[in-house]
Amino acid sequence: MKLVLNLSLFLLAFFSLTNVSLSLTDYQIKKFCKKEKRVLLCIKNLQEKQSDLQEGKLIEIPVVPYKTLIRN
Repeated sequence: MKLVLNLSLFLLAFFSLTNVSLSLTDYQIKKFCKKEKRVLLCIKNLQEKQSDLQEGKLIEIPVVPYKTLIRN
């Protein structure tokens, strides 16, 4: 019984944890780039990263720190 339980949990975890990456849609890219100064350059860069990600290539993702309110 314990073997069946362990096997079923292993198979559940194996099939549910797949290596799938989701990229931004074209609409999300345009919406994100509206805030930038160079809209066309931003759209071009994000679409290149989108195609690289879909092909399975590694991309660099910049991390923007969250600004917190510090009260003295």
